[in-house]
Amino acid sequence: MANWIWYIILPLAGLTLGWTIRWLYARFQLTSSELRAERIKQDAIKEAEAKRKEILLEAKEKVIQERNQQEIDTRERRAELQRLERRVVQKEDALDKKVAQIERTEQQLAGKEKVFQEREDAISKEEQRYRAELERISGLSADEAKALIIKDMESEAKHDAQSLINKIEQEANLAGEKKARDILVSTIQRFASEVTGDVTVTTVTLPNDEMKGRIIGREGRNIRTLETLTGVDIIIDDTPEAVVISCFDPVRREIARLALERLILDGRIHPARIEEIVSKVSKEISQKIFEEGEKVLFDLGIHNIKQDAIRALGRLYFRTSYGQNVLNHSREVAVIAGMLAAEIGCNRDLAKRAALLHDIGKGVDSDSDLNHAEIGMDMARKMGEDARVINAIGSHHGDIEPSCPEAVLVQIADAISAARPGARKETLDNYIKRLENLEGVAKDFAGVANAYAIQAGRELRIMVNNETVSDNQSRDLAKEIAKKIETDLRYPGRIKVTIIRETRITEYAR
Repeated sequence: MANWIWYIILPLAGLTLGWTIRWLYARFQLTSSELRAERIKQDAIKEAEAKRKEILLEAKEKVIQERNQQEIDTRERRAELQRLERRVVQKEDALDKKVAQIERTEQQLAGKEKVFQEREDAISKEEQRYRAELERISGLSADEAKALIIKDMESEAKHDAQSLINKIEQEANLAGEKKARDILVSTIQRFASEVTGDVTVTTVTLPNDEMKGRIIGREGRNIRTLETLTGVDIIIDDTPEAVVISCFDPVRREIARLALERLILDGRIHPARIEEIVSKVSKEISQKIFEEGEKVLFDLGIHNIKQDAIRALGRLYFRTSYGQNVLNHSREVAVIAGMLAAEIGCNRDLAKRAALLHDIGKGVDSDSDLNHAEIGMDMARKMGEDARVINAIGSHHGDIEPSCPEAVLVQIADAISAARPGARKETLDNYIKRLENLEGVAKDFAGVANAYAIQAGRELRIMVNNETVSDNQSRDLAKEIAKKIETDLRYPGRIKVTIIRETRITEYAR
């Protein structure tokens, strides 16, 4: 029984002791935290107080600094105001002096004005007296005399002005003509070129008449093969030891000529050999076309030309116009246009480029119904050429109006190249016929007494009947004849039409 009591008392005593110890420990911990919190609080208060004092001290220093700065600014402003005040006072003094001087000057002017007014009144009275006397002597009123003087002065001024204008026009015309002649003569003298024209070769010489049969071949297969491959017509007639090649395309005609000459030299004439020779010659001609185009560009120093344009220029090597090689003609025109442009201060490179390309339409292989100038314009436009170059190509035959000086130079250079001695050829019969047709066109008009073609057909002088044709009618007649020539005749260059109307009166003194 006693053991059971101890078993109960001892655990209760242990629990009581443990709770007491825990309560004492907790109490101790609470007291320690409160002390620590109190210390932190005191430290914070002290730190805040120190910070407050520091902030107050900084604020006081800043206030003092701002106060000092304001005092400095105030002193400076006060000094500036004093300076401005002194300047204002000085200016007021100066203005007062000027005002006083102006008042004195006005007084002097008023006195002088009074004197002048008195003199003017006296002069006016004298003028009225003299005017009345003049009117009495001349018998004209003042307005009538004034109108007469103005009319005389106006007439004299018009006469002097017209005389001056006529003198200036005459001097300008003389100077312009002289300058133009000097430039053209200088250009023609500086330019040196061959004076012989090319003649298109369309006849191939044969070693003997037996060769004609070999060219024709069995049942005509050789000549058919050659015509089919080259696109030409080979005419074999009674002409001894010769055949004629006919084709509109000069390049094809040249290929056929060279191929036929090589076949004749080789002696082996059959379809396979003809095809081989034509193929080789076509490649050589194509290469020669490109080389000729590049050569003329290199000689003239012209760059940035597309290959299509180079080939078109090269094809001009095989074209002729009145016996004149078109590529050589284009090169001449470029050289002459460059010289003229250098003489008058135009764009030399642009003039050369436009002049070289002016006939490029003749080298374009096209089925279009446009003329060569329009084809050339279209090609130049596609190549991205300058608008002035395009205009020069289109206007070199007067189809459109030239828009720049370089286009006019191309027209002039084209005429010079075509008109120089030996540049173009034509047979004597054609030459005589052309002159007769030219004179006949003029003689068909009423009032024409006679007509004469001079300067190789480049000028037509027409004598008219002075009784039936007046001066004004002569101008209209010249235009009508020129228009008739343009529509009915074909001719190179330009023809000048001159109307001569003369009145002769003869009397005899007996």
